[in-house]
Order: sequence, then structure tokens, then C-alpha cells
Amino acid sequence: MIEGVKNLPINTYVDDRGYLTQIVQETDGVMPPVKRIYVTGNFSKGIIRGYHKHSREWKGFFVPSGAAKFVLVDDRKDSSSYKQIDTHVMSPASPSILVIPTGVYNGWMSLADNTIVMGISTDPFDKNNPDDERIPPDTYGDVWTVKGR
Repeated sequence: MIEGVKNLPINTYVDDRGYLTQIVQETDGVMPPVKRIYVTGNFSKGIIRGYHKHSREWKGFFVPSGAAKFVLVDDRKDSSSYKQIDTHVMSPASPSILVIPTGVYNGWMSLADNTIVMGISTDPFDKNNPDDERIPPDTYGDVWTVKGR
């Protein structure tokens, strides 16, 4: 796994009324304090969002509906996992939060129609002082294809 990246399982509590999934409570010590939460949805499977990385901002991701394949690439030259590529498949079937530190390219592809991804960010969005670097989704080759096993 890429240094500093965490894919932490989270608990869902179920009773006869339904369920409750607590995603983050005071960031539970897994990332700096949260400043922004947002939701992104893809209408159909196969849509790719990425790649981008941040120099100040940490990200957390949670998938409450559908399924998503996340691809991460460590771009921190001083990291022990520099240029390593990691993939994570996330869905409500196995709820988790994916924590991504600064300097790691990340993107995701919906594996199911109407996939929803919740983004958890340590920085507010500031269009006058952007903190992202974007590259094409094919920069690291064919990492998005779902291969038969």
C-alpha cells in the first residue's frame, strides 16, 4: 500500500428500524480536521474522474451507493512508495473510508450505474488559490479496465 494511505473499515449498526453508518467522528485521528464534505455522482458505470493530487489538502472518500474503483499513484519523491500504484474497490457491501494524503494522485471509476462518492476534505475549495494538479486518466496506462479473474 502507498505510504500514508489508509482504507479503514467502518461500522454499520443495524436493528429493526434500519441502519446507521458513522463515517467520520472528529476525523478519528486518521487525517487532519475536516473543512468540507461533498458528494459526486456518476450516472453510469465506466465514467472516470481523475487524476488529480493536492499539495495542501488531504482527502477521504466513502461510497454510500453503487461501487467505485479508486486508483492511486504516489508522486512524493521522498516517499518509500514513490510511483507505486494502488487500487481500492469500495461499495456499501464492505463500508470503508479511503484516506489519501497530499502528493498522491487519485481518481475513481464507477463500477455500477448511479454510483455516489462522498468526498471529505481538509481544505475548503478556493477557486482563487487552487490546490490541485490534474493529469489525464491514461497517464499510467490501462489501470481502469476490469479484468477477468
